[in-house]
Amino acid sequence: MEITEVRIVLKDSPDKKLRAYATVTFDNVFVVRNIKVIEGSTGLFIAMPSRKVKHPCPKCSFKNELRSKYCNQCGTVLPAEVIPQHVEESSSSQSEHKDIAHPITQSFREYLQKRVLEAYEQEKGKIKI
Repeated sequence: MEITEVRIVLKDSPDKKLRAYATVTFDNVFVVRNIKVIEGSTGLFIAMPSRKVKHPCPKCSFKNELRSKYCNQCGTVLPAEVIPQHVEESSSSQSEHKDIAHPITQSFREYLQKRVLEAYEQEKGKIKI
């Protein structure tokens, strides 16, 4: 599978970690949107598109966001989520989101990240001119 196109949309806020969004086309037939380019403590990396995890209300089955205290539909008090003590706070906050699409192998993840970050650097270079 080859990446045939990468489009970058830069974000303006310098105080935020999100630097850009990428849209990647594979083999001119499949598109993945909303890949994020993020400035981490060790440099730039990509984050795959994701959605917030939701849990159903035991009374009305309305899907509420994780860690909600009350149902947004019926107002029922929701049971507290049990988080194992061995799970660190940073990893539990990541579990609030679930990837919609993601690479299966490490080698493809590295290839995808390399291509997206190269396109990001090129797009950033166009702005400075």
